[in-house]
Amino acid sequence: MSIIDELKWRGLVADCTDVAELEKKIAAPITLYCGFDPTADSLHVGNLVPLLALRRFQLLGHHPIAVAGGATGSIGDPSGKTAERQLLTKEILDRNIASVKVQLAKLLDFETKQNPARLVDNASWTAGISFLDFLRDIGKHFSVNQMVAKESVRARMEDREVGISYTEFSYMLLQAFDFMVLCRDQNCELQIGGSDQWGNITAGIELTRKKLGKHVFGLTLPLITNTDGSKFGKTAVGAIWLDKNKTSEYKFYQFWINTADADVIRYLKYFTFFSQEDISGFERIHNVNPANRDAQTQLAFAVTEMVHGKDAAMNASVASSILFGGSIEDITEENFNSIVGEVPTKEIEKAKLDGAGVPLVELLVHAGLCPSKGQARKDIEGGGVNINNVREASATRAVTAGDLLFGKHVLLRKGKKNYVVVTIR
Repeated sequence: MSIIDELKWRGLVADCTDVAELEKKIAAPITLYCGFDPTADSLHVGNLVPLLALRRFQLLGHHPIAVAGGATGSIGDPSGKTAERQLLTKEILDRNIASVKVQLAKLLDFETKQNPARLVDNASWTAGISFLDFLRDIGKHFSVNQMVAKESVRARMEDREVGISYTEFSYMLLQAFDFMVLCRDQNCELQIGGSDQWGNITAGIELTRKKLGKHVFGLTLPLITNTDGSKFGKTAVGAIWLDKNKTSEYKFYQFWINTADADVIRYLKYFTFFSQEDISGFERIHNVNPANRDAQTQLAFAVTEMVHGKDAAMNASVASSILFGGSIEDITEENFNSIVGEVPTKEIEKAKLDGAGVPLVELLVHAGLCPSKGQARKDIEGGGVNINNVREASATRAVTAGDLLFGKHVLLRKGKKNYVVVTIR
């Protein structure tokens, strides 16, 4: 299976400028690139599709380049945006690029001797060019009529309230210039990106043809949306970041576990390197019993391992199991610490747990799981209360130091999803 066939099977081809010729070209290794503007100090899950596509090409012997937009990022791409981006300083862009480089090293192989990935900054080839030189050498090859016809520009121009500044209008020229420079200096012949980049990519292809007389290619990947039409990678609390300090490893894992049944097989194709045979097997099992969420578990573990490492994926998996009622009998302190901070916590003095301990009904009220002792008794007698994921049916039960996990915590649960970690101080 060629890389194009694989991408098609995975549902990852939106448009291609010349599929037949590209198929011939990639019979031998080629150089390709994908750009990202460092508008934040971390990538997010929406960046994974094009970056993993670079990795798929690399695994088949091709030469991937990740282009950090130190120049384009200072302007802002109007594609898919309804308003002007906030302009970033060079210092912020440089800091963001340095942070993102660490994440790229987990997704691309920069160490292999055969075809190592490269990270370049487009500020390196725009810094020495004057405004007049750029207009004379690059701008003259663009027709304003054609630029206005591009979807990303036209949509903004039709919005009379917002419009589009000349700054963002010129973004297309900068991205086109990137492709031409990479073709000239690195023999780069293919640019990939999201489907919203089609206009920018084709502009680069035209500029390269006019300036260098070379035929290069563009391939776009679909913008991922959930089955319900909502934007992929966004939750009620914001974007899902690859940086564990912005999105914890547990929350990252949980994002994938919560994938809808209607989306999970698509996402296994998009975001993992599982083979067609493996994914077909996951699909058969999923269709027989979707309630087991086996496909979601495979997805969550694979993506978390890829981004954060195997140990993080294991810890997140165990924590997730516990918060779905699993046994904590063999849990390690490291695993349990993955939970602390992900659920509400409440402190209590250790002395209160010594001796006879604290009545469970009081502790449930203290933890905020029950509004009153009377309601706590009803919840306990109704079988809805668990101590360390073991159901407790006695309303006279007291919680003592003997219930502490690792000498520090008690995990209380009411119902299926209401957890509180009680921690001694």
